[in-house]
Amino acid sequence: MDLSNVKNLDSAILLGIVNEKLRLECESFEELVSMYEMDTESLVGKLQGLGYQYDPLTNQFKSK
Repeated sequence: MDLSNVKNLDSAILLGIVNEKLRLECESFEELVSMYEMDTESLVGKLQGLGYQYDPLTNQFKSK
């Protein structure tokens, strides 16, 4: 799946995909955005719009 253009993905689906990738493939948020060449600001903004923010302790996006 092409995650490089997060603007075209539904926010709820993006949240699920991102958290799955963080859980199974990437040890950090930085690794995720680098591996999939994602626009960090767009990703964070889109997930913040759902009420989620990245938690480095659990390595996932969690509800605020």
